[in-house]
Amino acid sequence: MTTAIIANLEKLLDGPRDNALLRYSLGSEWLKAGDPAQAARRLREAVERDAGFSAAWKLLGKALAESGQAAEALAAYERGIGVAESKGDVQAAKEMTVFARRLQKQLAGG
Repeated sequence: MTTAIIANLEKLLDGPRDNALLRYSLGSEWLKAGDPAQAARRLREAVERDAGFSAAWKLLGKALAESGQAAEALAAYERGIGVAESKGDVQAAKEMTVFARRLQKQLAGG
């Protein structure tokens, strides 16, 4: 089912409905499909289109972490925390803070 959803969403790229939410949705589906690198690509596009999209920053961090890019994931979470806090999105900021701390420990070798 996920591959059918991806195919349908991909058809909307570069059309009138192409926006940050579409790119976020594609990233989410690619992550579900087990392709975190492709997910990260689409999620980066989402935050390029809307840097204030805290959920996209959170999912980008997850995709990067799952694709073995811990330092990049940490940077995404840190940026996402700032975005979420500035928007009053307390829950997203808390979640990304937890994920960022785990990555900091991992990167520090602990």
